Amino acid sequence: TVNYEWLQLLKYEVGQFYKSHGDFIEADVEYPAGPRILTFYMYLNDVEKGGGTDFTDLGITVTPKRGRAALWANCLNEDPYRIEPSTNHAALPVEKGVKYGANAWIH
Repeated sequence: TVNYEWLQLLKYEVGQFYKSHGDFIEADVEYPAGPRILTFYMYLNDVEKGGGTDFTDLGITVTPKRGRAALWANCLNEDPYRIEPSTNHAALPVEKGVKYGANAWIH
């Protein structure tokens, strides 16, 4: 069983964003690897303006900076088959420059 997904590379140009969402996929609980338990997101460059990752329920925004990374749980610690709703997040719009990132999902 593979316990991670391939690294996903992302590019956001001015005006691009991703609305608030969680990374837990309910259908994954049926697969041998199980659901995504962790997300590891790496910021690959400095963004001139905007492009942060906003954790709406936590009141935290991670500013993109080359070499910075964020790690968060997608499921409850006491039950990895139940979603952790407090880590819903959004990729805020890039206002100036370009944003490059990479994420890894660990099952």
